[in-house]
Amino acid sequence: MKKILLNKFILLLAVVFILTSCGKEFLELQPRGTKLESGFYQTEEELFEALVATYDVLQWGGTNGWTMKLGLLNAASDDCYAGGSDASDQPNWVAYDNFSLDPFIGPQLGLWQKGYTGVYRANLVLEKIEELEGASAEFKARTIAEAKFLRAFFYFDLVRFFGNAPLITTVLGADEIYTQTQATPAEIYAQIEQDLNDARNTFELPETLASDELGRVTKGAATALLGKVILYQNDNSRMAEAGGIFDEVINSGLYALEANYADIFSPGNEHGIESIFEINYSGNQRGGWDNFANGTEGNYDVQFFGMRDYVGPLYATGWSFCPVQEQLVTVMANDPRFEHTIIDAQELVGQGASYSPAFQNTGYFIKKYAPLEGEKALDGEPSLNWGYNVREIRYADVLLMAAEAYSRAGNDGPARTYLNQVRARVSLPPVPTGGSALLDFIYKERRLELATEGHRFFDLVRTGQAAAVLGPQGFTANKNEVLPIPQTEIDITQGNLIQNTGY
Repeated sequence: MKKILLNKFILLLAVVFILTSCGKEFLELQPRGTKLESGFYQTEEELFEALVATYDVLQWGGTNGWTMKLGLLNAASDDCYAGGSDASDQPNWVAYDNFSLDPFIGPQLGLWQKGYTGVYRANLVLEKIEELEGASAEFKARTIAEAKFLRAFFYFDLVRFFGNAPLITTVLGADEIYTQTQATPAEIYAQIEQDLNDARNTFELPETLASDELGRVTKGAATALLGKVILYQNDNSRMAEAGGIFDEVINSGLYALEANYADIFSPGNEHGIESIFEINYSGNQRGGWDNFANGTEGNYDVQFFGMRDYVGPLYATGWSFCPVQEQLVTVMANDPRFEHTIIDAQELVGQGASYSPAFQNTGYFIKKYAPLEGEKALDGEPSLNWGYNVREIRYADVLLMAAEAYSRAGNDGPARTYLNQVRARVSLPPVPTGGSALLDFIYKERRLELATEGHRFFDLVRTGQAAAVLGPQGFTANKNEVLPIPQTEIDITQGNLIQNTGY
């Protein structure tokens, strides 16, 4: 899929999916430049292209500025700072890092646009496929399942980022655009669960993929995401249910921990045995600055995470965003995963390398998505064409979520088993305890195992630890759990959208 599916969407975007980049933002859901739309969506191939265009939104990182979810969530957590050349480099990133967000400053507009563009495209696929004549039942069923998964995925991001948000499950008419109001998180989560259950219970959604389909949704991905969605709603009465759903993935026999932790993020090991769902990127599009706004298919986080003006072995130069916080370095100092998670720049300098310390420099950088000199794109602007896939859901994460769910349900046996499987992979001793002490171990293990992978901020929020942990960074309880609603969206709807508390 990385080199086949993701390259097929370009014509479709030019003909059908051209969305405005300013003005009405997400509310302008009727795309411009659609004179050929009436003649489109007439064949399986055309519907498949529409589905690929929906997948494409997953990889966007240039929506209304630099809005890469992975980097932004690292900056908002206690894993990393914002970084960059100086405090004025990316004010939206700095605002999320120190929680100085307001309705105009922050990454919210780009994340809102990305989320609702994905929702719109999924809704359009679901609408058009019902009108498609002559398509096979298998094609229809699988396409519907994938579109529902994608809609659920986009809404899971939207509800976590914004809380109350419009819940749109159809393609809106012109008279409906300005009347949208917000649904509650409970209503949005109910829709997400319905979509994921529909997807995973679709017989035609495969459990495994052919090599030219890697990156498409599987039954395991839909099931794992459903368990995660239930866990994130933080209802202890449903933790046994979440554990049972994670068990379906664990007991499927389709996934396992990589024997060597270092192999998980190797560019040559994409879609490995530990990967349940990856977001595909490609370095083959020869993209440049004229189309960097979601047009290159490259992973911009990789360039952001690299050391500025780096000269030395192994790595390429980057822009010094998301320098690793000293406290994470301290926490991981004696953990065997440290060397595969964090780059010690001073160690490299001691070996003859050099780099330019920049804003919030700590001397430590993200290694899991660091730019490797040998992986640079051969054509186009190298900084915009990194082909590193994002490991969105991996097996170790599922094991730890299952451990947490069972621990919170009062079932210490499977909780310990799953926790200790993750620890054994890196030769750490088993944890023998139970009760609240076991749950604390699980939370700590999540931070160590998943450090700098973008999970930490939402983990702190959903477990009620954010105010205590992130308070020194500026986090305010009952406010910074979510982003502000973009003021432009409130203005467009003339007040139908209500600003989040505190903003």
